[in-house]
Formats: sequence, C-alpha cells, structure tokens
Amino acid sequence: MRVAVDVGGTFTDVVVLDDAGELRLTKVETVPHNPASGVLHGFHKAQADIDKIDYFVHGTTLGINALLTRGGAKVAIITTAGFRDVYDLARTDRDPLYDFKYRKPKPLVPRYWAYEVGERMSFEGKPLKTFDRRSAVRVAKQLGKEGIEAVAVCFLHSYANPAHELAMAEVLAEHCPGVAVTLSHLLSREYREYERTSTTVIDAYVKPITRTYLDQLDKELRHMGFGGRFLMTRSGGGAMTVDAAMEQPVHLVLSGPAGGVIGAAYLSELIGHKNLITIDMGGTSLDASLIVNGQVKVENAQHFQGLPMSIPTIDIHTIGSGGGSVAWIDDGGHLQVGPKSAGALPGPVCYGKGGQSITFTDAALATGLLDPANFLGGEIKLDIAQMKAALQRLAERLQLSVEDTAAGIVRISAAKIAGAVREISIERGYHPRDFALLSYGGGGAFVAADVARDLGIPTVIIPAGPANFSAFGMLMVDVVYDFAQTQVMPLLGLDADVIKRSYADLHTRGAHALERDGFKAGQQAFLPSAELRYVGQEHTVNVPVAVDQFSASSVGAVVDKFNAAHLQQYGHNMTDPVEVVTLRMRALGVLPRPTIAPVQHGDGDPSLAKRGNRPVYRANQHGWVSYALFDRMKLRAGDPVSGPAIVEEPSSTALVHAGDALTVGNYGELVIRIGLTTELEAKS
Repeated sequence: MRVAVDVGGTFTDVVVLDDAGELRLTKVETVPHNPASGVLHGFHKAQADIDKIDYFVHGTTLGINALLTRGGAKVAIITTAGFRDVYDLARTDRDPLYDFKYRKPKPLVPRYWAYEVGERMSFEGKPLKTFDRRSAVRVAKQLGKEGIEAVAVCFLHSYANPAHELAMAEVLAEHCPGVAVTLSHLLSREYREYERTSTTVIDAYVKPITRTYLDQLDKELRHMGFGGRFLMTRSGGGAMTVDAAMEQPVHLVLSGPAGGVIGAAYLSELIGHKNLITIDMGGTSLDASLIVNGQVKVENAQHFQGLPMSIPTIDIHTIGSGGGSVAWIDDGGHLQVGPKSAGALPGPVCYGKGGQSITFTDAALATGLLDPANFLGGEIKLDIAQMKAALQRLAERLQLSVEDTAAGIVRISAAKIAGAVREISIERGYHPRDFALLSYGGGGAFVAADVARDLGIPTVIIPAGPANFSAFGMLMVDVVYDFAQTQVMPLLGLDADVIKRSYADLHTRGAHALERDGFKAGQQAFLPSAELRYVGQEHTVNVPVAVDQFSASSVGAVVDKFNAAHLQQYGHNMTDPVEVVTLRMRALGVLPRPTIAPVQHGDGDPSLAKRGNRPVYRANQHGWVSYALFDRMKLRAGDPVSGPAIVEEPSSTALVHAGDALTVGNYGELVIRIGLTTELEAKS
C-alpha cells in the first residue's frame, strides 16, 4: 500500500493506492496551527492500515507559508570578511524593468545579523587566506547572545573548495550546538555569490520549523506502527527522504504544487497526450505549468517573492486565484478577485465560519456551479443565506445585479488564469493550441472550458479525482538528488578529461547519496546535463548531454542541441562560440512504479448517470441556462456527454458548455472537446 498526503492552505488531500491498483481519495480540512494533526486525521479517515504502508509520500506548504508570512527562524549570515553586504545589496536589475512602483524585496536577514570571518578562496578553489578560527569562535559566541536560531554560512568561492565552510561548521557545532546550520556548498556548487547566499538563507530560515514538524510527524507515525519509507516531494520533481528534507528544507518550498505536475507527466504517458498545460486551482492559489513531450520542465533557478533560489525547481507559475480568493472593489470602482484569500479560517462566507468577504467559491454557489447539498459529498453544509446577504452588499456597491456580480467574479478568475497560462506557454515559445489543458484542484474544472476557449486550446482533460490529483502525483515519484559544479570553459577546444573528471565526481556524490538511502546500483539512474551559453551572454540554457559527447569528434552535436534549445527558448540562435558554465547531474533512486487500474467500460449510454438538470447563470447568454446534471461516479469509459452539462463529484464540478462534447477516457478522465462556435452562436 502507498499513501500520499498533500497539505494545502485550505484542505489536506489523501490518496491511498493498494496493491490491486485501486485508489481511495479523501479530503480533510487543514489545521493551520497543527498541520500534523490534519495529516493523521486524513490517515484515519482514509482507513489506511499504517502497518501495511510501504511508502508514505508527503507534500507540504509549511516552508512556503513561513516565507509568505515571514514566520521563519531568526537567521544570521556568516561570510567572508569584506563581503557582509553581498546579501543586502542583491542585484541592481529589477523585474519588471519599468515599474516605477518597484521596491526591492525585504531581506530575510537584517544587516546587523551578517557576520564576517577572516578567510578567502580563489575562484579556482585555492586558499588565498587561511581560515581565522579565532574570529570564527568570536562570531559563534555572539550568535548565542543574539538568540540566533539558524545560521547560513556562505564563504566566497566555497563552490570550488568548501574546506573553510566545513571548518566553520565545526566551530558552530562546538560553541552553538542547538543552532541549525546550513552550508552553502551543500546546496549549490555554483558561482554567483548573491544567489547562493539567498538560497542558503532561505534554507536556514525554514529549517527549524520544518525539522520540528517532520520530526514530530515521523515519530507519531512510527509510534502508530508505520515501518515504510517516509518521503517528501521536492520542488524540482521527485522525492527526498525525510532525513534529507530536514537537512535541506529549501527543496520543499514548492513541494505541494510539484506533486501535481509529476502526476501530469505520468498521466500524459498513460493516456497518450504528450503535451499538456496544467492548471491546479486550489483553495488559495492557482499553479500553471507545462508538460512538453511527456517531460516536466525544470528550471535551475527560481525566484520567490523576488528572492532567488539556486536549486532545480519545476517551472510553475503561481497566481492568487483559488477557491478562497476574495472579491473586492479597487479605487476605480472596478471588481477585482484575489490575490488575498480567505484561507481555511474563516474561509468563504458560505462555509459559515465567520467569513464576511465574498470569494470565488461563494460566486460559484450563487451562479449554480455548486450544489449546496453535495459539497464534499455533503460533509460540509453550505450557508446560502449568509452568502446571498454578503453578495448583495457587494453587488449594491457595484450597482450590478447579484447574479451579474457573481458571474463577474467567475469570469475575472478565468481571465486571470488564462493570463497565467499565456505566461508559461506563449512567453516560453509555445502555442496553447498545440497542447491539451489538464485541469485539476478543487476549482479547476469550473473554469477549464472557458480558459481553453479563450486561448484556442482544443481539448480539456479533467483527471479522475481532480481535487486530490497533486497527492495522486506524489505516488509516482522517484527519489532524486541534484548535483552541480561550475566549470566555465569554451566548448570548442575544451579539455575533455577535466569535464569527465567533474562528471565522475558528480556521479560519485550522487551514488553515495542514493546508497545512504538504501538504493543499490541496479536501482540507480543518472541524467547528466550542461548549462551552456554564447560567449559574452549572461543567461544559460540547460541541455541534456551524454558525458562522452565532450570530445573533439562529437562536441558539434552538443552545439547543435544548444542552438535548437536557444531557438526554442529565445526565438533566435547565433553563430557565436559556445561555452560551458555549469555541469549538472540528476541522480535517481528508482522506486517501483505503481499501476493504475482502468475503469469499467460502458455501453455508450450515460443516462444511468443523469440526475436531472440544474440552472447555471451565464452572463454572456443573458440569464439562467439549464444544464443537464450527471454523477461522475456513475459514468463509465466511453460514455459521451454533450453540453450544456454539469458533471459532478463530491469534491469537484466540471462544466461542459454548449457546443462542447465530453467523452470518458479509459482511466476515468473526462476529455472535453471545445467546440468551434461560441456559446452565444450555439444558443441562437
């Protein structure tokens, strides 16, 4: 048995997969002040036999929430004498470039907690100044006086030679044994001092809270009889052991959204759709990503609230557009939705927990998209009266009808989501019409068809159990380690032996890490790549390579790969000479891939699943429209449904508009073909 749990801002999702390939899905409300209790409640509700679980895979928003709320640890930076301002100065560029309202992101560490120690390495890793142990001890003692909880050690050029960072760690262990320590070279063996320092700081900032949570959860599970592997999903795809996660929690910052994209890659292979645009609409936010030719797009650098992280991260674009996104009126009198969210508490007005601000979920209820008696299968009773009263107040301020206000909230959310999809497709050099839109999360199926129509996407796919899909994706992970080494040199005429030695070192480090986790040689896989650029460029392109391609006879193939990747990413390539910047190695501990049982085939007649009709308010059709209502749990593979229709399940609702046609796939996925005509034309 495998169990996956995804802790979100509003709900905690649980998926149980038994050895027969049968899935059990459940949802419980997230407990913000004690997320571990929500996880354990999810185990109990899903009836998971603790002693029969081989793998427990967990994704959490703990790290990202600590960063969002600035609720992490008191962190100090220890760096090379003369360089204490590297973190505070950051970079002189800004994004967006011409935003006159731009303000630099507030650093996680104030300048007065940045300390200097005498030492110096060259960029080649040669000691220029020996490690000053006396100044190191003085700094360590000062940390105790300041009540510092975590330390980020980042010495100049430690990516080339970490000896001085290791010496600093020994001093801290002796004089500050209770302080969490992060050494930059263990996270990133790359140049760019500011980015490496920022990555180290973020890791230290979330380390104490993450360690406390994971240690508590691990002990409680072991006490309950759990004897399997406890894994955490990584921001860059794959998973890491709980021990590794407690040492390097920066890899967990986007662990929840990563699960859904991993699941999308698995599903793309299963159902034969190699190119997917994914949208995951949860309670607080929406995450958009790309699957290209069945592969997840991974970036080797990421920014969070303007703060860089030099770690591999799945290319996920996040906006504040979820089920709990709050509707409000701006200074110009216009209706806006998000990014502020009502969260789990107090939640949308209709939850009846004290919420006063209308959210997307309230609007979905008001327009007929939601059944008030079937929310989470009837577990949560929705308060229609409170919702209508709050919506009436908002509508009066806008001088609109209640229905048009609610429909406007839904439409604005769909438009924002379409904008996010444009950013991760068109602005990356891909046209949306060449993809299918895979929509999941509790709210994704509400707006998927509208988003697809706006962007010319011909097909929408709603997977089975969409509200639990991120947790489902976590069942498909391998254990992953990423290693890198900066190695700047021209590609033509390079010393192949130097490259091969560097890759051999990265391979050895990966093999040792996997062996510590119990993976034997036959369970290991290695994926080498190289970051390349034209000489004189600032930015690089990561290209998969074979190590033996770095030779005089085959280096031309590497250049061709780079030119093709540069053309795809930037729209042009050049004849300039190419240089190597960073060598990378992804080490995989391959886990047995679970199999998913196909659903039963039907006879092509969906009438047994039909439950009547429900009116839905569509502003572009000037009023209420009758939609046929179907129970998704009773649909079988091959069953067709023509729009306008609603396909409802306990935790999600899919809309099929006029002119669109739905077919149920072999694995229970809903495949919606978007009609060429508009709804208005179809009605007339």
